[in-house]
Amino acid sequence: MIFFTKKATLFMWLICFFAMMGPSFAQDRLQISGRVIDAQDQKPLGGVTIVQKGTTNGVSSQEDGRFQISVPAGTTLLVTYVGYDSKEVLANTSNITVQLSASTNVLDDVVVIGYGSVKRKDVTTAISSVSTKDLEKRPIVNVGQAIQGKAAGVAVMQPNGAPGGQMNIRVRGTTSFNGSNDPLYVVDGVPVDNIKFLSPNDVTDIQILKDASSAAIYGSRAANGVVLITTKTGKVGEGKITFGAQLTSNIVNNTVNVLNTEQYRDLQNEIGMVNLPVGLTDQTDWFKETYKTGIQQNYQLTISDGTEKLRYYLSGGFTDDKGTLKGSFFKRYNFKANIDNQVRKWLKVNANVTYSDYNDNGITSGLGSNRGGVVTAVITTPTYAPIWDPTDPERYYNNFYGINNITSPIENLARTKYNNNRENRILASGSALITFDPNLNFKSSFTLDRRNGLLTTFLDPLTTTWGRNQYGEASDIRNMNTVLTWDNVLTYNKRFGKHHIEAMAGSSWTDSKYTNSYINGSHYANGLIQTLNAANMISWNGTGSGASNWGIMSYFARAMYNYDGKYLLTANMRADGSSKLNPNDRWGYFPSVSAAWRLSSEDFLKDVEWIDDLKIRGGWGQTGNQSGLGDYSYLAFNGIERIEWFKVGQEHAVPNITQPNTLRAKDLTWETTTQANIGVDVAAFQNRVTLTLDYYHKKTTNMLMEVSLPAGSAAANVIKRNEGEMTNKGLEIALGSKNLVGELTWNTDFNISFNKNRLDKLVLSQLYNDAMTNDNVHDYAVRNEPGRALGGFFGYISDGVNPETGQLMYRDLNGDQKISSSDRTYIGDPNPKFTYGMTNSFSWKNFDLSIFIQGTYGNDIFNASRMETEGMYDGRNQSTVVLDRWRVPGQITHVPKAGFDMKNSTYFVEDGSYLRLKNISLGYAIAPERLKRMGIQKIQPYLSASNLLTWTKYSGMDPEVNQYGNSGRVQGIDWGTYPQSRSFVVGVNVEF
Repeated sequence: MIFFTKKATLFMWLICFFAMMGPSFAQDRLQISGRVIDAQDQKPLGGVTIVQKGTTNGVSSQEDGRFQISVPAGTTLLVTYVGYDSKEVLANTSNITVQLSASTNVLDDVVVIGYGSVKRKDVTTAISSVSTKDLEKRPIVNVGQAIQGKAAGVAVMQPNGAPGGQMNIRVRGTTSFNGSNDPLYVVDGVPVDNIKFLSPNDVTDIQILKDASSAAIYGSRAANGVVLITTKTGKVGEGKITFGAQLTSNIVNNTVNVLNTEQYRDLQNEIGMVNLPVGLTDQTDWFKETYKTGIQQNYQLTISDGTEKLRYYLSGGFTDDKGTLKGSFFKRYNFKANIDNQVRKWLKVNANVTYSDYNDNGITSGLGSNRGGVVTAVITTPTYAPIWDPTDPERYYNNFYGINNITSPIENLARTKYNNNRENRILASGSALITFDPNLNFKSSFTLDRRNGLLTTFLDPLTTTWGRNQYGEASDIRNMNTVLTWDNVLTYNKRFGKHHIEAMAGSSWTDSKYTNSYINGSHYANGLIQTLNAANMISWNGTGSGASNWGIMSYFARAMYNYDGKYLLTANMRADGSSKLNPNDRWGYFPSVSAAWRLSSEDFLKDVEWIDDLKIRGGWGQTGNQSGLGDYSYLAFNGIERIEWFKVGQEHAVPNITQPNTLRAKDLTWETTTQANIGVDVAAFQNRVTLTLDYYHKKTTNMLMEVSLPAGSAAANVIKRNEGEMTNKGLEIALGSKNLVGELTWNTDFNISFNKNRLDKLVLSQLYNDAMTNDNVHDYAVRNEPGRALGGFFGYISDGVNPETGQLMYRDLNGDQKISSSDRTYIGDPNPKFTYGMTNSFSWKNFDLSIFIQGTYGNDIFNASRMETEGMYDGRNQSTVVLDRWRVPGQITHVPKAGFDMKNSTYFVEDGSYLRLKNISLGYAIAPERLKRMGIQKIQPYLSASNLLTWTKYSGMDPEVNQYGNSGRVQGIDWGTYPQSRSFVVGVNVEF
């Protein structure tokens, strides 16, 4: 009892002691109310971190820059903010205004790399960063458009102007013959096959891993480079609501003048194929009937907020792009939710969900007018023809006086009028970051990537010629692809003295399951009911379903060593095992190593004040490619032949298994690219000038190819093989400068890239011919063989028009006094000698102006469209170029006579070099106090124009074309490709 009495007495004395000392402590603490502003424009800065130095006692500034913190008087506050120099402030007054200056040292910026991040000054590899600050002011639908012209060594082409069209991205040249040449896209750490689903407004950071020493951490899928995309997250500070609205008017850049009816009659009299009746007059301007002003709308709403423990970001958007060809469209609805929660000091969890629903109708372009091509049909349809048949107003006109290979562009548009290609995609991931101690953490993340696709088509049995031939037709094609990814990464980070070591090891498991079903029907009574239940005939061989799956198991590791910021070393290793390959050759091993030496930290350069940073980098590594492989590529594929069970005696028949059409490839393995890179990074004059130089050499071996076999050599006619080698080598230059600083700022970013491609070796077949573009010529326009760059144009050299005969003169290369196939040679190269881009950014007070130019030099285009629009070989209408055709002996002209001997020749090969004013945008930020009292922080209206001017010698509608899309073996062919547009944008961004 005495013991407890003594304890109680001691406890009461302690309470009294702290009660007396409390006021004393309170008197020693200071309650500070402060504000953080930009030192240059005096604008408030939200989300700034203010911490009592040496402790965890800290707060963040609100949107208006204000903050409150309680600290002992006389202590030091550390004020930090991304993009600004840190500042220390003495806490000796209750009211503080802190002015932060924008950081001029971009070397302290954090760069995202595979499974981690690093400060730019410590990068040992070739990585390009793409600015995203002006995305909201450009009419960008695909994130790939943001990369074009912005990164050295990265060639981006928009091969056609169709709404929602995909971009072609080449990182340091073409590396694959049969496989995809697109880079690997990694969105928030998750590899995805395309970025069509992603809204550019949700993107905050884009990094491109260009060399093998940076990309090898992604191993078997990184041969074409890696594009790392980071989306927006919530930030600490006052909650923010932003709304953006954008309206774009799209107008076709170029037009082609066509022959009127009388000129067409004169031409046909010379050709002798059409005998037109008297009295025909011009009735239809097909260009005006086919093209229109396209309207694109973009709306985006975001809500974000955050505390020290919980941050979230929500966004929703809608894009509606009605193309310049009537009836073409692309629509996308997108939603994103991201939440981070610091559950415990040692546990941080994240959930990230992106959902997108998009669809288009797939206008047919890039084909001849008789195959449904719209663009060429605008030119080749005679102007005397009306849209509708006067004798049957429900049908499109098709009486072309004996010429049956003409269909009007309006009829070709009608063939895809009811097409709907729709896909919804959800990318959902969750992760947990466990921090064992400040030096060691473990991150586990799981991702679901599910795509549901639906393609429906319908063509009524009355209005179009093709529809009548098929008695109406429809189809329904559905597919679902589910990819699961589970990553586990352990990271150790330790500093001791001048040494800094970071080590990372992890594993990645990927599983993909794909299913599809398809059904085709025909013989409709009318066009009232478009579903397949109204079809009287369901296709026998065009109905069925399928399924497949594949998986990859990966293990990877990285070690980084940094001594005193002078000597840096990075080594990577990844092992991938893929189910697509033969079980005995499934595992591929992809190592890399890179190093850097910072000369500017050495004593012999310390006195050179104008050099802020000088670093030499070098690296070597290997990456792989499996994009050209199907899910079971190493196996032989047998066909299934259905037996007509409804015939007598076959009621219970089962299908036949046919001979394989591809042989089994027991030794099929990875396509491997080995790359060496050497680079120099320079920052000078207080970081106002930055320069990056890179030289690389890429060697691709074991190229995955689909090889044709000689007839009769085997039951199958093709086999998948590793049998080619290819080289790319080039030079990249990126230059940035801050030309003016102060109230008026002017920044310039310029890049230029040189790349040389060569196909080095083929084994079974030494020649690959491709791209048979015109039925009348019936010859391949492209040839690939060892010793030359990919995609070379092959044909005859044209020496102009013979003044006496009007024929094109073809050069007799072998000297046998006649023109034959042996006189063909290489007549053009679609690969540019270099590509370039330059952005100039200006700001003054609340105004900002950005001017972006981009272009290519030294590439050729095979203008196959001219073979139809200037070929003069049948009853199709032609462009007015043919008015200069040869007509009488002795006439000097560059256009041959009607009915000339047309071949694939230099006559159709043109210089595809161009310089384009890609975008110019002007914005003004309005942020008066009166608006802030209404809860509106800022209103920023802006004007923008894209593809405003193009300087080129190319005679076609657009020099930025590639009919064959992603193909590496066929490039630079224009065959009625959907042209790009000149875009005029008005928009506004509002912050609440």
